[in-house]
Amino acid sequence: MYEKKIPELHCGISIFMKVLGGKWKAWIIECIHDDIRRPSEIHREMEVNGASMRVITMHLKELEDLGILYKKVYAGIPLKVEYYLTEVGLSTLPLIKAMDQWGKKNQALLTKDENKAVLADN
Repeated sequence: MYEKKIPELHCGISIFMKVLGGKWKAWIIECIHDDIRRPSEIHREMEVNGASMRVITMHLKELEDLGILYKKVYAGIPLKVEYYLTEVGLSTLPLIKAMDQWGKKNQALLTKDENKAVLADN
């Protein structure tokens, strides 16, 4: 398995980035909170924006290893897997909500077309 060569810092921001720093992790947590629990359902929700099933599966495993999610496996053929938020996972929801609100508030200022217009006016 691949091991990162960059040493890990043990500060709050480093830990935060480990949990929510992936491109799709915050959205995966939000999907699970919104009762989209199966990996294939999460992928359907996110594939419009280019998330591959491989990357989603990787992020789900990382979040499970960190204790943000837990996986429930149902017996049967085919095997059914669902993900749920742990208590720590639930504690990330206010952070994700704040990021969403900030993004919506600043979206117009941060889009490329808007930035060109602002720079042209100055």
